[in-house]
Amino acid sequence: MRRPTRRLSLIGGAASGSGDADARPGKLLVAVGRHGVDAFDRLPDDLVLAVLAGLAARAACPADLAAAALTCRRFRGLAAHPAVLSRASAAAVAVRAARWSEAAHRFLRRCAAAGNLHACYFLGMVRFYCLGARTAGATLLARAAAGGHAAALYALAVVQFNGSGGGKADKDPRAGVALCVRAAWLGHVPALRELGHCLQDGYGARRDAAAGRRLLLHAAARELLSRRHCRRRGDSPEEDDNDAASRFMVDWWALLAGKAASAGVARGHDGDDMDLRLCSHARCGRRETRRHEFRRCSACGSASYCSRACQAVDWKRAHRWQCAAAAAGGARWLAARVMR
Repeated sequence: MRRPTRRLSLIGGAASGSGDADARPGKLLVAVGRHGVDAFDRLPDDLVLAVLAGLAARAACPADLAAAALTCRRFRGLAAHPAVLSRASAAAVAVRAARWSEAAHRFLRRCAAAGNLHACYFLGMVRFYCLGARTAGATLLARAAAGGHAAALYALAVVQFNGSGGGKADKDPRAGVALCVRAAWLGHVPALRELGHCLQDGYGARRDAAAGRRLLLHAAARELLSRRHCRRRGDSPEEDDNDAASRFMVDWWALLAGKAASAGVARGHDGDDMDLRLCSHARCGRRETRRHEFRRCSACGSASYCSRACQAVDWKRAHRWQCAAAAAGGARWLAARVMR
């Protein structure tokens, strides 16, 4: 009589009905003779690295990669490999300002050292505008721009337009326009809008109003298509308007202002930070690196903008009505002064 075949269970233990089976839940086991061998221990490192790299490239937030690293000791070691960190998506390195810590800073440094362009851009913006490390931030932005990162190219263009981190003599409109051209060629909408206004005004390039209008129309069309795509996916268009670095900077300054208010300290109490203004575009987050660095609205003088692109967007969203009210109030104040 033939001996009955022994059934194998791949989840939760070795052979069914065996008294010495491994009862650890959720473990994938391969039966070898009478003993179970953990299948993960038999996988080569190259295969595990490929899986983790794919997970990092598709991660929707930093917690996705962190959860994979906490699975086991082996995953924790391989998740920090440069082959994995270099593939991390923009969302995987998008640390929130409320969760900023030395561990988060160290994670971004490792990703940037591995050659991740998203991490170079994100950490460069944080260091340049939030942490005050201008040279280190500009170096990271330049590294990302050299790799073809469109947002980093535009960020460096804004730095060149304003002479950020230096004085007025450090402004270089021609270099800013050249960087905008590269970012616009990659399809970056703010760079398209900025380049259109530069051509219309003749700032940093030969004046060509017709070409400037075409670029502005192209930017508006791309923005409209992006908003429709976001609605089809069920995402908020407002969240997609700006990158994670801008959201981080907006939240960063809001947190600092809240801490200063709770401590009863006036904002800008330090001499170096006195009168430094944020870009009036609510979703930009850039802050002046010196006094009167940003251009102000010529009508009301109450709004400051880091770029023409931010000014154009904020005019459509909010400042059109705020500026009219401010201008009317200024006119009434001037009339009252004249009548005295």
